[in-house]
Amino acid sequence: MNGARALIQTLVDAGVNVCFANPGTSEMHFVAALDDCPEMRGVLALFEGVATGAADGYARMAGRPAAVLLHLGPGLGNGLANLHNARRAGTPIVTIVGDHATYHKRFDAPLESDIESIARGASSWFRASRTSRDVAGDAADAVAAALGPPGRIATLVLPADVSWSEGAALAAPRRPPAALAVPDAVIADIAAVLRSGEPAVLFLGGRALREPGLVAAARITAATGAAMIAQTFPARLERGAGLPAIDRLPYFAEHAAARLAPYRHVILVDAAEPVSFFAYPGKPSQLVAAGSTVHRLAGGPEDVTAALAALADRLDATRSPPLAPARRPQLPTGALTVEAVAHAVGALLPERAIVTDEANTSGQGMPSATAGAPRHDWLTVPGGSIGDGVPLALGAAIACPDRKVVCLEADGSAMYTPQALWTIAREQLDVTTIVFHNAAYAILRIELSRTGAGAGGPRAREMFSLSRPSLDFVALSRSMGMSAGRATTADELVAELRRAFAEPGPHLIEAVVPPPA
Repeated sequence: MNGARALIQTLVDAGVNVCFANPGTSEMHFVAALDDCPEMRGVLALFEGVATGAADGYARMAGRPAAVLLHLGPGLGNGLANLHNARRAGTPIVTIVGDHATYHKRFDAPLESDIESIARGASSWFRASRTSRDVAGDAADAVAAALGPPGRIATLVLPADVSWSEGAALAAPRRPPAALAVPDAVIADIAAVLRSGEPAVLFLGGRALREPGLVAAARITAATGAAMIAQTFPARLERGAGLPAIDRLPYFAEHAAARLAPYRHVILVDAAEPVSFFAYPGKPSQLVAAGSTVHRLAGGPEDVTAALAALADRLDATRSPPLAPARRPQLPTGALTVEAVAHAVGALLPERAIVTDEANTSGQGMPSATAGAPRHDWLTVPGGSIGDGVPLALGAAIACPDRKVVCLEADGSAMYTPQALWTIAREQLDVTTIVFHNAAYAILRIELSRTGAGAGGPRAREMFSLSRPSLDFVALSRSMGMSAGRATTADELVAELRRAFAEPGPHLIEAVVPPPA
């Protein structure tokens, strides 16, 4: 058995049975071995950032890692932005990077690079296999490392000769470490804070935003009068009618600081202390008010859900928490605005949908418009590196083929990874992508003045314009085999959404909306 065959079978035995790939010459034996191991699904991506973003979306929904196959250091570099997002999301991914044969590296061929230095930017675990005898054990270790907890990026380098050489054997799956219990003293200290009567807020992220964590947190707030707020860009938020409602912390620093200002105590639950996304002249980076105290309940390798449940029990929080009522906005008519798109999505969102949200400035009305829709999952971009929205949808659809995936995508962000549309069409995935076409990098128009750079003249404003030539997402999608339509009115959007939600398979809707004032 060669190294590639042992590697793939070991991954499958460890529960990794999807590989998003953009392979090259060094990975040909891995590709050939896919025919010998039909349990591994290979999914071709035409750009490495699509492969890494799809692995992110897959693992967030499947709860187990996908594999990513990339070609040498440059291929890993191309995929790094969405690995950054996955790292911030706590997503488990096994990244396999092909490399030159071990004996070839000394010749410094054109594609030779320092793969480890590139990988360290996003990886928590790194190893390069040295022989075919090592590779299966290395793969089993990589899966265990990726599973955490919390989920991590594990990068395994696969030299070409390790891949093609015989003498490999399978390795048994490794058991990942169990989540750690939060010490009882920590639970008692946080309970005392919540009983003090001083204003407090639970700041929730990561695993705390799944149903068990949300319900426990809502029990705590119902019993103590504390508030709860979610991270600005959660990895996966379970929401909708019948679940506790929770608002996300605003994006703009001054709005976020105002939202946190009333609280004397900020209790972190699988979340870092909130800070401003960027520095602004004369404004503080920290968002928690001066004089407030930050506490940490649980996170990292700890059992976050169990900690919330234990805290609720310590507080005798037996009262049923308030749940979001079933409520939908009316279908919009007339002009197509971002508010009309939000109302249309809220009115028609299918039950158990998965929403990937990279709408940026165009999506600000979505949370309130969909709060009472049937239960669904909401995925965002925790690392803030744009170009993850459509790849997330791709991966989520492969993880959950029985659920409708709705991708909310800004036009500028869509152009980072448009190749994802090709893979969605090729795999015939049930993804409806709504592109907000406002022909502008609208967020940068806003940030120009917020950073103190002024209003900007014509040359500066040209840097934020997506015109000359205008983008045509309908033509782009159809060129890649995807059904697509354009909506310029609310009525047209409703008709397009009804059709897309009624028919399985890939659809794209170009929603032509005005830019923010």
